[in-house]
Amino acid sequence: MANKLDGTAAIILAAGRGVRMESDLPKVFHPLAGKPMLEHVIDTVKSLGISKIIVVVGHKKELIIDHFKGRGVEFVEQKEQLGTGHAVMQAEPYLKDFTGNVLVLAGDVPLIRAATLRALVDFHMERHSSATDLTAELPDAINYGRIIRNQNGMILKIVEKKDASLEELKIREINTGTFCFDSKALFSALREVKPENAQKEYYLTDTIEILRSHGMPVFAYLTENYKETLGVNTRAELAEMEKQLR
Repeated sequence: MANKLDGTAAIILAAGRGVRMESDLPKVFHPLAGKPMLEHVIDTVKSLGISKIIVVVGHKKELIIDHFKGRGVEFVEQKEQLGTGHAVMQAEPYLKDFTGNVLVLAGDVPLIRAATLRALVDFHMERHSSATDLTAELPDAINYGRIIRNQNGMILKIVEKKDASLEELKIREINTGTFCFDSKALFSALREVKPENAQKEYYLTDTIEILRSHGMPVFAYLTENYKETLGVNTRAELAEMEKQLR
């Protein structure tokens, strides 16, 4: 494939149990069109020529590690579920000498397309961004964090639903949880993230405001088709996605 993204690494978050799936299987291991959700994400990333792929595992990690044995994927364990930022921190030792871009993806977003990820990375590099958030406009953005941006497409902040004003709740552009970071910027910002929220978790989204506070550029890249950015939280959503794929 021309113009491979070989200067890019990927971190795929796959540690969650997925309580709402009402199953003991790791959430990302539920099958979609005959293979685990996570496999769809890994295959998409690999199709871009990305060779450094780190999967963060937790609940029933042996199942996942065993399934992907010999497929050129590295695994790191998140022993405690302390949030998305904490999950990404676990991958830092695997990327200590790496200076390129890092894609951060969720293992439960199986429909994300290679073309979208490539466009995200291209946009990120053209703007010399320290972090670029893949965003989407939903018909109903009800439970998602909203993107507050200026007219140049730079993100001012990501506001969680519970913290949003009535004006901010009218915004339909949301954070999809897929990001492209400059590797050094990512890990330096993560060191400043504090678990100062109701969940006592380290949020990856907090890196956006931290980077901004250091005067570094952070952008939003709006995807054309919001459906490919949707995650799976319940069996009903998984069944719906199965229908879409068919």
